[in-house]
Amino acid sequence: MKKTITLVAALAVSGAALAQQTLKPEEAIQIRQAGYRYLSWSMGKIKANLDGTYNKAQVIAAAETIKAIANSGMGALYVAGSDKTVNGVKTSVRPEFFSKPQEVGKVAQAFNKEANELARIAATGDSAAVKAQFGKVGGTCKACHDDFKYK
Repeated sequence: MKKTITLVAALAVSGAALAQQTLKPEEAIQIRQAGYRYLSWSMGKIKANLDGTYNKAQVIAAAETIKAIANSGMGALYVAGSDKTVNGVKTSVRPEFFSKPQEVGKVAQAFNKEANELARIAATGDSAAVKAQFGKVGGTCKACHDDFKYK
């Protein structure tokens, strides 16, 4: 738990630092892609635990990581010009992401809500409840991918 709190604090500090600096579009793309890769890896850890031997500590750590990423303010990484390939750095975000901020906001809020709930449920150790909530988090990921990401 102490490591999770440290991670969340580090993300908050780094998020504040990022918000204060001007990022080049290609830097913003690279940073957000790294965040989503880490998120995907954490989702994979939970899935492996649900499919195999359930390790409560691993699931809690992964769920707390997902929660931290969901609440990190990654929306600030969608800077002007990061909607297309820049200096060889490719993005898979569709232009609709930038032209439909209210829809993006709804999807992001749903993801945050479900990620926070996943972390809460993971702490209980109830694998059946984690599995159900994991599906809800995945559903919010899919909703964003369906509407705002190139395949």
